[in-house]
This record gives sequence, C-alpha cells and structure tokens, in this order.
Amino acid sequence: MNPFPDDIFTEPEDVDPDTLANLGPLRRMAGVWEGRKGIDLNPKAEGPQRREYIERIELQPIDPQANAPQLFYGLRYHIHILATDEDPTFHDQVGYWLWEPATGLVMQTLTIPRGQVAIASGQATTDATSLVLTAERGQTEYGICSTAFLEYAFRTDSYRIEVSFNGDGSWSYISDTMLTVRGQSEPFRHRDRNTLVKVAEPAPNPLIQMGKR
Repeated sequence: MNPFPDDIFTEPEDVDPDTLANLGPLRRMAGVWEGRKGIDLNPKAEGPQRREYIERIELQPIDPQANAPQLFYGLRYHIHILATDEDPTFHDQVGYWLWEPATGLVMQTLTIPRGQVAIASGQATTDATSLVLTAERGQTEYGICSTAFLEYAFRTDSYRIEVSFNGDGSWSYISDTMLTVRGQSEPFRHRDRNTLVKVAEPAPNPLIQMGKR
C-alpha cells in the first residue's frame, strides 16, 4: 500500500517554526557533545586494529524542511575525531539527523571526506529511549554510495547505528559497518562506540533567532 498522499505539491500550513520544540526523540541530542572513551575496530592487512579516540559532535537545529506535504525537523551535525595516539584528524563527518513527526521516521544522512555518503533510516516514538537506523548498499531509498576505489578495496555493504539515551543526560552509540575487504574471505565488522557528554547547549534555529531580534 502506498503511504503517500495523492497531492504531492501542497506544503503543510501553520508549521511551528520552533525546531527544538518539535524534534521528538532527537531533542536529547541537540547541543555540543564530547566523548573521551571512543573505541574503533578497523581492518588492516595484519588483522583488526583497535584504536582509542576522542570525539566532539556539534548538533544544531535547522529550520523546518518540507518535501511538499512531508515535513521534517532536524539537526545539522559535525563530528570531529582524534585518535589518542596521534595529532592528525582520525575521522571527520557532516550531515543531518531528521525527524518526521507525522510518521515517526528518523533519518541520519552522513558524508565523509573520503568519498562516501549514506542515508540511514529507522522508526521511533517521541519519547523513545533508543534509536536504531540502518542503510544498505544497493538501495535507492536508504542506501550507501562510495568511490570506485572504496567499492574495489573496502566495499561497504551495510551500516547500522544504535543510539541509547542515558539517565544522566548523556547518550551513547554503537555503529557497525559491514565491509567486504579485498583479499579477505569473510566480511569485516567495522565497529565504533562512544558515550557523549554535553558541553554546550544548542542555539535556536535561524527562524526563532530572527524573531528575537
């Protein structure tokens, strides 16, 4: 059954401009966060490598976004990660976390500066204490797209992230990326996990800031 309306052009009226008040389960993620106990397991020629990392994530509210009748509230994010044993950037990532109040759809878009993008999706309630989002290679709706080299050498077949909101106000994640590594007979589970503590509150979205001037 098609879940979408026949009218694909008319945008919703009387949209609340206050994104922070309409983020559903994503409200707990708004702000600036740091985590100092990250663990990364990644593939190397000699076998899996375990790295510890320090992470900073900024998630700021954007104005409501509409695909005609489809309405999203969301957070724009930037992740910057340093390994504890070296100075250069270990990982950099940007994207959006999005919430569709009408359906309970949660999405994460991600882009990394090594030639890879993805859209992961899941379902949640407004008061959810955890989120699970997934993406799969080859899907045209919630999928993964990589450079020719990554497809050749480190093909990403699936992505899964589980977020848990903790009682002390922090939140934790475990992300699993299943890779087909050239020359290896078994899939490799590239896993990252960390717990984030808030270090700054979010700024209001631009429409709300304009109203306060």
